[in-house]
Amino acid sequence: MKTSRNLFFRFHIDTPLLVALLLLCSIGLLVLYSASDQKVEIVLRQSIRIGVGVLGMLIIAQIPMRTILRWTPWVFGLGIVLLIAVMFFGYTGKGAQRWLDLRFLKFQPSEIMKIAVPMMVAWYLNDKPVPPSLFQIIVGLILIAVPVVLIARQPDLGTAILVGTAGFYVLFLAGMRWRYLAVTGLLGVIGAPLLWYVMKDYQKQRILTMFNPEKDPLGAGYHIIQSKIAIGSGGLFGKGWLNGTQSQLGFIPERTTDFIFAVFCEEFGFLGVLVLITLYVFIIVRCLYMAREAQGTFAHLLCGSLALTFFTYVFVNMGMVSGQLPVVGVPLPLISYGGTSLVTLLLGFGLVMSAYTHRDLIAR
Repeated sequence: MKTSRNLFFRFHIDTPLLVALLLLCSIGLLVLYSASDQKVEIVLRQSIRIGVGVLGMLIIAQIPMRTILRWTPWVFGLGIVLLIAVMFFGYTGKGAQRWLDLRFLKFQPSEIMKIAVPMMVAWYLNDKPVPPSLFQIIVGLILIAVPVVLIARQPDLGTAILVGTAGFYVLFLAGMRWRYLAVTGLLGVIGAPLLWYVMKDYQKQRILTMFNPEKDPLGAGYHIIQSKIAIGSGGLFGKGWLNGTQSQLGFIPERTTDFIFAVFCEEFGFLGVLVLITLYVFIIVRCLYMAREAQGTFAHLLCGSLALTFFTYVFVNMGMVSGQLPVVGVPLPLISYGGTSLVTLLLGFGLVMSAYTHRDLIAR
C-alpha cells in the first residue's frame, strides 16, 4: 500500500483527492442517465468530457508551481482577449452571448476566468508582504473587476459573481485587514440598489421570484416550485434510481444541468444527500489541507481560493435549487451535464495537486 501511495505521489497525484473526484463524477453519470430519460449518448458525451478533464488534471499536476507562476499573466491575458472576442464574435444561446464557436469546439471563455482570475491576483501578491496594503488591494480589485464587467455584459451575472468571488478569496486569504473587509462590505451594500437598475428584467424577476415563487406558479416560479416538490418528495430514503416522478415525467426544467440536484434528492432522499454533501466536504477540506501544506505564497493563495470557490459552487447551486437563493444558472460541480465548467474544475484540481506534490521542490 505504501509503495502504491509513493508511486502515485511520484507522478504528482494525490490519491485521496483523485478517488473522491472520480466517485463524484461517477455519481454524476448515474444521476445524468436518469435525468436524461436514460439516453446513453448523453452519458457517453459526458464520460468523454470527464476523461478529457481528468487527463488535463493529471497533466497540469506534473507542472511545477514555478512554471505555472510564470505562465499566469499569459493565461489571464488570453482569457481577457477571449472575453473581448465573445463581445464581437460570440455565439448566442438562450438569450445570452457567452460562447465562442470554433466549429469543432464550442466553449465559454468565462469559465476559464474562474481559474485565471485567482491565479492572476495570487501572482500579483506573490512577492508582496502580507497582509496586503490598501494600494495592493485596489490593484487586486481592478484585476478582478475587468473580467467581471466583461462577463456581466454577456449577460452572465451568475458566472460574473463566481469569478469575482474567486478573486476576492485570494485577497481574503492573503490577510486582508478587517477594516478593509468592512469597507468593502459596506460599499457592496450601498452599491446593491445601483446594481438593481442595471440588471436585466429577467434577472430582477429571478430575485423577486425567490421570495414568492407561488405568485407566478406557471411562469417565473415554475422552476423553483417543481424543484422543491421533487426535493420534498424524496423523503428519507428517496424513491429509488430511475423512479423519480418529477424528473421522469418532465416536471423539473433543466433537470440535466442546473437542477440536477433536485433529481438526485427525489431519487436518493435525505440520506443520499448526506452522502453527497459528505463527499463535497471531504474534497473541500482535503484541498484546504493541501493548500496549507503547499510552499510559497502563490501556491497557498491559489489553492485556498480554488477550494473556497468550489465550496461556493456547491453552496450556490444547492441554495438555488432549494429556493433559498435566486436562480443564477450555476451548475452542480462535477454532477451537472456540461463541458467547459467540468473540465475547468478538474484543471483547477490539477493545480492543487501540483502545489501539494511539488512542495518539497519549491523554495519559499
